[in-house]
Amino acid sequence: MFTGLVLGMGEVLRVGRGAGECRFTFRPLFGVDDWVKGESVAVNGVCLSVEDFDKTAFNAYASHETLRLSNLGDLGAGDRVNLERAMALGDRLGGHLVSGHADGIAVVESVLAAGSSRVIRARYPSAFAPQVIAKGSVALDGVSLTINACGDGFLEVNVIPETQRSTTVASWTPGRKLNFETDMIGKYVEKMLAAWKDAPASRLTMDFLKENGF
Repeated sequence: MFTGLVLGMGEVLRVGRGAGECRFTFRPLFGVDDWVKGESVAVNGVCLSVEDFDKTAFNAYASHETLRLSNLGDLGAGDRVNLERAMALGDRLGGHLVSGHADGIAVVESVLAAGSSRVIRARYPSAFAPQVIAKGSVALDGVSLTINACGDGFLEVNVIPETQRSTTVASWTPGRKLNFETDMIGKYVEKMLAAWKDAPASRLTMDFLKENGF
């Protein structure tokens, strides 16, 4: 489990491709001296397991399914990635709950300056629209962001200077593919309500939910 508060950036040292899967070597661009074999690390928001490591880098494997739903398959040597180690029970939850299981790809549509911030507009698969709400949370390439505005298939987020400095956001330009994960709580709420919403004689309507504070 992660929070979307990126620890820092890393560099891709090597990519080994074969049979629709990849093995990566990543070099963190910050100090880490206590890796644990098998621990979970979010790479651009995708949960990978540390296979082995040394003082400067670690290796991780990505399956065909992981590559299908994420942008990891586009990585090459020299690329920068966002890195976050798994949270521990009792840690401060400064972002939001992020599973590290990408829902799919969002594509940057525009990047506009707003003072020292940047407003990023991205397109995402419209099937996830019920889970994307204004002032809700989203993880883009592993970065926990607040949704300023949204509609069917698009969302806008505001990225502050500190996030631009410590993540890959500064390099995001129109056309960039981003790993996209909606809020975990929203997924469960939608799943639980689906059976009632579609029931023929259900009294659970959108008007009923609004009237009762949902």
